Amino acid sequence: MFSHVMVGTNDIERSKRFYDALLGVLGAGEAIENKAGTGHARLFYRHDGGTFCVSEPINDESATFANGGTIGFKCNSMEQVQQFHDVAVAHGGTSIEGPPGLREGKMGALCLAYVRDPDGNKLCALFRPA
Repeated sequence: MFSHVMVGTNDIERSKRFYDALLGVLGAGEAIENKAGTGHARLFYRHDGGTFCVSEPINDESATFANGGTIGFKCNSMEQVQQFHDVAVAHGGTSIEGPPGLREGKMGALCLAYVRDPDGNKLCALFRPA
């Protein structure tokens, strides 16, 4: 359904350090660095058929996060969810919405961790136990 997800940043180098480390947990390599035709810096992370992008806003206004928006990353184990969380916090992210772990709901048990990146974007690590 989706071709890519893009978030904005006010500090491309800080975002590169954060996302290189964080998305490395999921098996993505370092970002492919790109310049838009306008000269704005962008980072592209490609992995498992998906693309996650970080960009300086093309309109030259400050990057802001989506209030109510969350970007979810699929994990392969509960341990990977914990590692995602821990790496995010170690690289300038903020842990939110309680500690990582199992949550029961109408969709069954999910192992979740929620963090905000250094620009405030809300990220979720998700694993569905069998």
